[in-house]
Amino acid sequence: MNFLVLLLILLLEKTSGWRARLQRDDLFLRALGRIESDPRLAGRPLRQLLVLGAPLLLVGLLLWILAPLAYGWLLLPLHVAVLLWSLGRGDPQRSLAPFRASWQRGDAEAAYLDARRDLGVQAEDPPTLLRQVQGFLLWQAYQGFFAVIFWYALLGPLLALAYRLLALLAEHAGDAVLRSHAVRLRQALDWLPARLLALSLALAGNFVTANRVLWPRLFGLQASAAQLVVDTGRAAADTRAGRGGVETLDELWSLLLRAGLIWYSALALWILLL
Repeated sequence: MNFLVLLLILLLEKTSGWRARLQRDDLFLRALGRIESDPRLAGRPLRQLLVLGAPLLLVGLLLWILAPLAYGWLLLPLHVAVLLWSLGRGDPQRSLAPFRASWQRGDAEAAYLDARRDLGVQAEDPPTLLRQVQGFLLWQAYQGFFAVIFWYALLGPLLALAYRLLALLAEHAGDAVLRSHAVRLRQALDWLPARLLALSLALAGNFVTANRVLWPRLFGLQASAAQLVVDTGRAAADTRAGRGGVETLDELWSLLLRAGLIWYSALALWILLL
């Protein structure tokens, strides 16, 4: 059923706005605020993480209840809903649109402002800005789609949900200790899928160039997932700062689509061989 859910996710992403309507983080963020302000939990990040992990317990209970009913088909909408919620927030392509328009009409000042406002990146010169925007696209595609899909395909909806909860904590937690715990746990979850995506990008693009970047860091523990994915992606697309302008963003997006095709093909083959 997992492969059917993944196909439905692609269909829904292309034909509907369900993800945007479903992804409401207000309830979780309000719970986070209350927990951080609770004096009984102050300074106890592990307990805070356990309390904030309540959605995992709820979803796990629903999965257990629905599993024996209707031959398990009642699980399908729950899987789809959990996976849609677990995907990244926003649309990278839509977020890039104002920057692309400003860059293409040669308005450098507007491009800087658009990148800072919509993408959260800034730089001192146009080549560096373009590199930062390329990195934004690659990282958002990884953490918003590939990482979630990987953990769902491997271990089901609970791991996909756990990844998004940790991402929200790493972004929104006000307590520095709680945030650092969430970041470390997320880094642990990022280690394997980031390397698989980097390898997929190398296979889908310029393997020779990408391999020079990927191989020395493939099995290391020091390289961050973000830097590995961004550096390998840019090398696989053979992008260089200032070359081709925003057309390089189209090249990177095409590269990501080919990497996604590799992942879906590998998953389909795995299912056929089981």
